[in-house]
Amino acid sequence: MQWFGFGFNAFGQICVNEGLSKGADSDVTKEVKVIRPTELTSHVERSGCCLKTSQIKASWSRRACLHLVGDSRVCLAGFGADVSGDSCGDSVVESRGCKDAFISELYLTLAFPDRIESWDLQMKEKTPSWSMEIKTQPESSEPPLNLPLVPGGYIATKPPLYRSLSPHLRAKSLALGAEHAILLCATGAVYTWGLGSHGQLGHGGLTSEEEPRAVEALWGMPMSCVATGGWHSVCVSDGGDLYVWGWNESGQLGLPSRGLRKAPQQQRRQQAGASCQDDSKSPDRELNETERREEVFISIQAFPALLDVTPPCEIRTVCCGSRHTAAVTTRGDLYTWGWGEYGQLGHQTLVSSDEPQCVEFFREQQMHVVDVVCGTWNTFVAIIKEEVACS
Repeated sequence: MQWFGFGFNAFGQICVNEGLSKGADSDVTKEVKVIRPTELTSHVERSGCCLKTSQIKASWSRRACLHLVGDSRVCLAGFGADVSGDSCGDSVVESRGCKDAFISELYLTLAFPDRIESWDLQMKEKTPSWSMEIKTQPESSEPPLNLPLVPGGYIATKPPLYRSLSPHLRAKSLALGAEHAILLCATGAVYTWGLGSHGQLGHGGLTSEEEPRAVEALWGMPMSCVATGGWHSVCVSDGGDLYVWGWNESGQLGLPSRGLRKAPQQQRRQQAGASCQDDSKSPDRELNETERREEVFISIQAFPALLDVTPPCEIRTVCCGSRHTAAVTTRGDLYTWGWGEYGQLGHQTLVSSDEPQCVEFFREQQMHVVDVVCGTWNTFVAIIKEEVACS
């Protein structure tokens, strides 16, 4: 499995193989915006051993690579990390033996078989800022929890780091936005809480919720995956359908965004005005009437909306950046949409989009996408090389 990255790279979160970074004009590690999907450099130990990345977790300025094969550990790239030489990032000594990791701008949380530890990334302390022992239950029928979920609660991005959850929710997975959370239960039900000013909670209003509240519009439709961006939320049903709600200012919901379509409309008006020979008919008036009939712009979607992807496909997993969204289909294609001004959509442009578009790079390279992880302003993709049938 190989990992690729694209988007915001001001702190060197996206690294390239040595062969691709030679020459002043092609040193992508110095570029703030990486618009072409670029293979990430593997971490090389002093012994010469090359560590294979199993998972990636990302924040705004950092990327954490989790290596689970052999002597498991976490390597950090980005702000404060050493990306010189033939290695990409620092190996976190305290992470040896960990099984999972979760990173925010301030803290790195590590899950070990017997404990959870949170380390302050701004401090050089030799002890964790917070820790909790775990009672091992090898015969438990419950699936293991993945961070930020921990037994009895979850890890927040800022203190207090540990937040409790009712055991009646039977939490399966949890995603944290800028100021809200979305929880998937073992039953497939979805709960949200936190700030609701942009409709990101999906309850139909803009009010906040202090405690987890079920998203009633999804009741009876079991979900398999949840994700959240800065102020929007997304989930995938058991049948592979995609539901979106929250803020759509940058088209991150995949719904028509006035801000993104204003410029093309102005261009059409100018073209129509230049070609119009009949002064009795105003091109602006005709176009405005057409737009009112055909365009319904969405700035805030307070209820979950079913998002159609063209051509029709089943979604396997989804992830969100601050204002962009990425989804992987069961066929191994990657679709992205939303804010793209750092190249985080992978279309090798800096253009934003309010429509899901397939990232053709992976199709052209005959790569099968198996996972996607969004940082705040960038995207990381796991692929396997194989023949993919044309759709």
